[in-house]
Amino acid sequence: MQSRRAIVTLIMATIAFTVSFAVFSLISPFAPQLQKLYNLNDFEISILIALPSLLGSVLRVPAGALTDRFGGRKVMTGLLIFSCVPVLGMMSARTYLAFVCWGLLLGVVGTSFAVGAPYVSRWFPSERQGLVLGIFGVGNIGTAITVNLAPRLAHLLGSWESVFLLFAALSLLTALVYYQTAHDELLPSVTASMKERLALLWREKPAWVLSLLYFVTFGGLVAFSLYLPKLLVDLHMLDKVEAGNYAAIFVCVGTLVRPFGGWLSDRVGAWSILLTTFGGLLLLACVLIFHLPLMYLNACLICIAICLGVGSGAVFKLVPLYYAKDAGVVSGLVGAAGGLGGFFPPLIMGFCKEIWDTYIPGYILLALVTLCCLLLIFYRGQVFDEAERVRMAPLVDKNGP
Repeated sequence: MQSRRAIVTLIMATIAFTVSFAVFSLISPFAPQLQKLYNLNDFEISILIALPSLLGSVLRVPAGALTDRFGGRKVMTGLLIFSCVPVLGMMSARTYLAFVCWGLLLGVVGTSFAVGAPYVSRWFPSERQGLVLGIFGVGNIGTAITVNLAPRLAHLLGSWESVFLLFAALSLLTALVYYQTAHDELLPSVTASMKERLALLWREKPAWVLSLLYFVTFGGLVAFSLYLPKLLVDLHMLDKVEAGNYAAIFVCVGTLVRPFGGWLSDRVGAWSILLTTFGGLLLLACVLIFHLPLMYLNACLICIAICLGVGSGAVFKLVPLYYAKDAGVVSGLVGAAGGLGGFFPPLIMGFCKEIWDTYIPGYILLALVTLCCLLLIFYRGQVFDEAERVRMAPLVDKNGP
């Protein structure tokens, strides 16, 4: 019975995460259209694309803490219902400033991963959590659904406003079904206040290392998926539907390999996987510096998606392993870093295009950050030393499923 409940909960949480990320990504496929409509420059439209990631990042830590306190079923349901507010607001927006305000508020929906990750991990034993969190992470495919289907739906329904209304209705329906079918988990005993637990994170070096790695892996996946439509339009003069198709392929690949990254981490170790994926990402970032034909560019992007997806699965394998008792708040911190990783790159790319009329400085920065992470992984023993592991191991034994 418990096993059946765990599987049902995982399925429903993954569906809820998929819908929330589909709603979270609504601005990106219409960015070229909005840029023309409001006569925006590249940096201004980049701000609009990246804004949801900003508030979503800031709120992921408290969202994770709320999940530890009230449970993932209640918090996720509340997020899905709330998502209707900014979506309907953007549907009625008629100025750039209005879109900026509603887009910022849309970021609240981006906290859904920090809610769902600790929720599903509590239903499964530690030796299966890499695979389970990877399966849950497939919900990132919601971005692919949006960037691929939204332009087509707009053409079919006659306006982009109708698409926003449709997504609001979908989110509300998902909230109702999710609340009725998901189950409440057994919450950990929380003796410290939220303020004390958040303060503790500032002293936890391992949590910040995991955050940096997730900043690159998941943040890179989000940033590429959000900015690829505009990037491909600029570099290869594609129409928005075709550019959306390529972006959807990127998201699908990166999302679908994430469970594989978790599965591999369960078997050969997350650190070995991270060393391999970051090494591959460094090489691919260097290749991007060259102006590639569309076919080779897409091949390079797919390889990048594989590295980012597998790496994301490996990072989140380590969170419940080291922080079982505070999985929610630490997931929030790591998830916040991933959200910021999705916020800054579009701004940097837009700035580079506006100032230098090229994206090459952005690729160089990606390579440098990846190199720093690779060195950090290689010399991780100075942070993840045996004493630290011994200190945290009893939490895993005592509070694990």
